[in-house]
Amino acid sequence: MNRYKQRMILAPAAAVLAVLTVACGNGRADSGAVTVQQPVTGVDWRVDSLTVGGTTRHAPAAARLRIDADGKAAGNLGCNQFSARVTVHGDHLTFGDLRTTRMACAPDRMDFERALARALTTGTLVAETQHAKLTLTDGDGDRIHLSRNAPG
Repeated sequence: MNRYKQRMILAPAAAVLAVLTVACGNGRADSGAVTVQQPVTGVDWRVDSLTVGGTTRHAPAAARLRIDADGKAAGNLGCNQFSARVTVHGDHLTFGDLRTTRMACAPDRMDFERALARALTTGTLVAETQHAKLTLTDGDGDRIHLSRNAPG
């Protein structure tokens, strides 16, 4: 086959392959760059803040979350420890009932804890990871903002 015929066949094939690679990837093609979705499971996440109804509340320093690949979640709601079952389907997470310890803390920490527990368990959350950050968003647009804990 001469070089002209090779180019006529290979150029369109390469263009189709490039489109399929972007369309089937785990990222976004709207900005021209593909962002690979980072794993949600197996990571120790620090809860940074919670946005409910347009109001953002900063998390107590103790608030954290870990989701394991076997469907177990555990962490701290800001005062009390918790554990729960979680179902992960791609970027969709659904938490079961939380089992928690029953310590009392300052009222602001307890308020945050109740709001975080509600946000985790009111329905399916959509996970988006980017640059060591995780955002969990519910169907109402409320968001839990988390950061990857530094390895310790």
